[in-house]
Amino acid sequence: MANHKSSKKRILVTEKKNRVNTARRSAVKTEIKKAVKAIGSGDKAVAVTATRKAESKIMKSAGKTMPKKRAARKISRLSKKVNKIA
Repeated sequence: MANHKSSKKRILVTEKKNRVNTARRSAVKTEIKKAVKAIGSGDKAVAVTATRKAESKIMKSAGKTMPKKRAARKISRLSKKVNKIA
């Protein structure tokens, strides 16, 4: 266990950030799954709205819980799948 006041504070802050980051990562994964499911349904309007929501969540987490390039790659892949729907 930590002995210094600053170490105790760091432990608390780290735990809090861990909870926030875990929740954010989970929310991003959920939105991506919803978008992929909407794309699979074949309805372009639903797929576009779901992809926009997912894109928003991904961009909010870019640079925080995931690298910017990974976020860009995920958005690009989702957009490609939506554009394939005729």
